[in-house]
Amino acid sequence: MALVPEAIGRLDGFDVVVESGAGVEAGFSDESYVDVGAEIGDPWSAEIVVKVEKPSAEETARLRDGSVLIAFLEPLSDAVGIERLARQGVVAFAMESVPRITRAQSMDALSSQATVSGYQATLIAAERLPKFFPLLMTAAGTIPPAKVLVMGAGVAGLQAIATARRLGAVVASFDVRPAVREQVESLGATFLDLGVRGEETAGGYATELSAEQQAAQQRALEQQLPDYDVVITTALIPGRPAPKLIPAAAVQAMRPGSVIVDLAAEAGGNCELTAPGEEVVRDGVRIVGLTNLPATMPNHASQLYARNVIALLQHLAPAGKLELDWDDEITAGTCVTNREELAA
Repeated sequence: MALVPEAIGRLDGFDVVVESGAGVEAGFSDESYVDVGAEIGDPWSAEIVVKVEKPSAEETARLRDGSVLIAFLEPLSDAVGIERLARQGVVAFAMESVPRITRAQSMDALSSQATVSGYQATLIAAERLPKFFPLLMTAAGTIPPAKVLVMGAGVAGLQAIATARRLGAVVASFDVRPAVREQVESLGATFLDLGVRGEETAGGYATELSAEQQAAQQRALEQQLPDYDVVITTALIPGRPAPKLIPAAAVQAMRPGSVIVDLAAEAGGNCELTAPGEEVVRDGVRIVGLTNLPATMPNHASQLYARNVIALLQHLAPAGKLELDWDDEITAGTCVTNREELAA
């Protein structure tokens, strides 16, 4: 849900219309919106429309010329959808295009939703793994803790590490950026050094490895993966195919019953055998390729996303009045359609 009742209460100068039933599955009733001053009705003719995912063709047709749209719009991979919005005369702001600068941290929806994904990925792994996560000492004997490898130490990876540690697993993490080692170790995990180094982009992502580096990384992983019960992969850059970190041969080397949770499934997956949107078992290893994990925790995911949306709304329309400053890095960097037409 793009706006939750708690967030609407902080929107001074706005008249808010909420589509009937839109928040029910996230735990927000129509009555809860009415209680904070929102109206239940048709929001598509509003000056500003906020969503979670990109609008369908039918929804785009309901937007009025000159209206502002805020949502995850996939500007780097859905050229057809962006062109459709442009033809409709919509001034669209893509949440995934918010610049990763200090001033825009409160608007960073990629990070807030990655937090949810990293947490959920660990819970899914714990539920699917046919073993305990923590060390157990019982009258029947001692059960050793599960061993978890988290690949990628961005926001999702760090949350996965922290959650696995809370569940009692022994955790290691691999990232091509040496700079994240301290963050990994501060959470009580071991930093796995595979001898492959990469740089970090201005947006905080790892730069793409050369073919030789990728091959070396895969060879090293084939040797390491059999030691782990769970592997959580998080290497994903918006608008780019996911890098293949785990070849089929590495999956074959893992113990039967092991679990891979691939958080890059929406972009093809970090594992060669991932089936986007599905759970499959290959060579006795369960590979979870579910997409849109934040939707599986809709209440808190909505709360976090709504705070990002509110921060962007208050930047674009202080006190409820639209003021688009195209010299501002946040406004210009986030807009993906019709900036020139509006400025003219």
